[in-house]
Amino acid sequence: MQVADARTHGFDPDRLKRIDAFLAERYLETGRFKGTQLLVSRDGVPVHFSCAGTMRDDGRPMQPDTLFRIASMTKPVTSVAFMMLVEEGRVMLDDPVHNVIPEWRDLGVYQGGGAGVPFVTRPPATPMRMIDLLRHTAGLTYSFQNRSNIDAAYRQTRIEGWWGPHDLDGVAATLAGIPLEFSPGEAWCYSVATDILGLVIERLSGQRLDAFFAERIFGPLGMADTFFQVPADRIDRLADCYTLHPEKGVTLHDRAEESAWARAPRQFSGGGGLVSTAADYHRFCRMLLDGGALDGVRILSPKTVALMTMNHLPGGGDLAGMSRSLFSEATNAGVGFGLGFAVTINPAPTLVPGSAGEFYWGGMFSTAFHIDPVERLIFIFMTQLSPSSSWPVRRELRALIYSALTRSGASA
Repeated sequence: MQVADARTHGFDPDRLKRIDAFLAERYLETGRFKGTQLLVSRDGVPVHFSCAGTMRDDGRPMQPDTLFRIASMTKPVTSVAFMMLVEEGRVMLDDPVHNVIPEWRDLGVYQGGGAGVPFVTRPPATPMRMIDLLRHTAGLTYSFQNRSNIDAAYRQTRIEGWWGPHDLDGVAATLAGIPLEFSPGEAWCYSVATDILGLVIERLSGQRLDAFFAERIFGPLGMADTFFQVPADRIDRLADCYTLHPEKGVTLHDRAEESAWARAPRQFSGGGGLVSTAADYHRFCRMLLDGGALDGVRILSPKTVALMTMNHLPGGGDLAGMSRSLFSEATNAGVGFGLGFAVTINPAPTLVPGSAGEFYWGGMFSTAFHIDPVERLIFIFMTQLSPSSSWPVRRELRALIYSALTRSGASA
């Protein structure tokens, strides 16, 4: 990947280089990560790209065009797809979800039961709206949270198995028999909501989610290496994937040559199923940074992107105060949630450098993206280790990247 002169774009090149040394010493030499990529750009122009370590368990070096499982970095793509339908007048953010998923018209809120005992429910205080799916205030959850009888029911019914028994219609039908954690809008809980948003897109558009993405987003944006299923002729570019085992350390999770991502999924997960490259995802981020357009192709209007990047948590709350589970840590004070990603309301409580209005998210395999409209800054970090909470690399990268700036966006 060609990079521009960092000084011209307001960066200290020596400070950018020390990020690579930091990653090597802290993460690669210690074996915490097998391989990493970091792309930093300003005004859409790459000023730093590093590619280090290995992409395969056999020691094959990381390559610039390596394919990564981006997991929840799929969520912004799904959110953009939904907002395209809003712009076409097919749906509104305040529409009840049961308008499109009538199976959910009588969904109740958990009052008791589960674990072999029939659920007891009450009617929700307010109906679930489309905005609740985008901002994770729907009352849904994830099976891996291991905190309630609700997520236990998710595990039992295997609703999150992308190669399992359910397509998206089957997920909705199964969830119709499982209560919500809370009334929509009352709290924030990271969840399968974006997967359900994918079903809404399918039903409104009449297309499968993979086809909609390819035709309406990836094709127009030139993202030729982003897909739910890795083509056979590109498996050689897919990285191996690892997990941090509490007793065994870093262990192989998904070997590329035998990868599940080489098979067509039964369920196209708008919440976490995509594979991509740093270069492809950078094009997606550039589109958002530039108000919905890239290289003369418009995906969304600037006003729609502006709406997506506002904090939509009820009452102007933040994740530290509203989350029922994940992301409730004090470090998420000052961080709200927009229509598909976190949004910084106030950088001070986050305790890391940044700007009000920056937006970002990451995936379970420790990938991350960050867009700062004030500084016209994008960074994308790629690696393949779950869980993403294993190491604080995202916060460390923010500190290191912002410390490399030599002038603010106002004068850049």
